[in-house]
Amino acid sequence: MKRRLSLVPAIALGIALTYSLHADTPVQTEPRPEPSPTAFALINKGNDYVGVQSKDKVVGIDSDKSLGSLRPNIWRITYYDPDTAMKSVEVKFGGGQEMEVSHPVHPLEFARNARNGGEILDRSKLHIDSDQALSIATDQGLVKPLALKATRLTLTSGDLGPVWKVELWAARMDKPDKEVSLGTVTLSATDGTIVRLDLHPDRVR
Repeated sequence: MKRRLSLVPAIALGIALTYSLHADTPVQTEPRPEPSPTAFALINKGNDYVGVQSKDKVVGIDSDKSLGSLRPNIWRITYYDPDTAMKSVEVKFGGGQEMEVSHPVHPLEFARNARNGGEILDRSKLHIDSDQALSIATDQGLVKPLALKATRLTLTSGDLGPVWKVELWAARMDKPDKEVSLGTVTLSATDGTIVRLDLHPDRVR
């Protein structure tokens, strides 16, 4: 009986040591993916893929409609290029990585601006980046209560300076797996003030 009792402290000590060893072992966790760069950060990255005559001479930025997140992952930076027929060169990014460099022939608004002599965006007036524009647009009272699903952003020259146009989509109330366009929020890329609200929250019904 005495021999059996003497084993109890030894067993307890072994359990304590095992627990201590496991407690000191760092828990392995999956690294969190880095967020995609903002539109303004991509301007700098795009400079590496265009000629010296185009560096920093941005005439417009646009994204694809976002998928699985409110933050777009596909972006196109369009630069003024006096050496091409369309006067523009476009760098396409996906997840922050360069995907394609092309000379667009489609009649984008800022491609037309480039052909007309270059509505080059004044970077000294660009203070509201894409993530800030997205936050301002989704915080509007008309859409804040809704289940927002996707966005698409465009930066171009406006009558009052550079503006972001943010298009929003939300889930339908009767069919949550379906989404509808709510319209757009247009805001100044200089100070974030709302230039125009064209929102239709009633579309979710």
